[in-house]
Amino acid sequence: MLVHVSLLHTEGFIIEGSVPQNVIDYLKSEFGQLNVTVESEDDLVNPFETDWFKESMDRLTPGSNLKFYRKQSKMTQQDLAYVLGTTKQAISAMEHDVRAISKKKAKALANLFRTSPARFL
Repeated sequence: MLVHVSLLHTEGFIIEGSVPQNVIDYLKSEFGQLNVTVESEDDLVNPFETDWFKESMDRLTPGSNLKFYRKQSKMTQQDLAYVLGTTKQAISAMEHDVRAISKKKAKALANLFRTSPARFL
């Protein structure tokens, strides 16, 4: 069970676990019926078990992550190639998952984009 209390000008608070009905009744009387939401565990969805999540994870590859971070940093393939000491063609091949990203390059990318090397492996 999950009980969420919304309060004006604050984030409110959440109570998880087995919440007795008298506590729920008290919260509703104290904070107002509309400010207290009660959800049973049956209503909650594990996002990691949804079809959307599974399909999204299938599309995430080291190459797609590389392209995302490169574009986020407003770099061209040529710019990134220069920084890594490689060619634009090599960057393109990595982004299209034609060429694997080496551990050494993954570490360099992680340092450059301030993220984990695992995103590129």
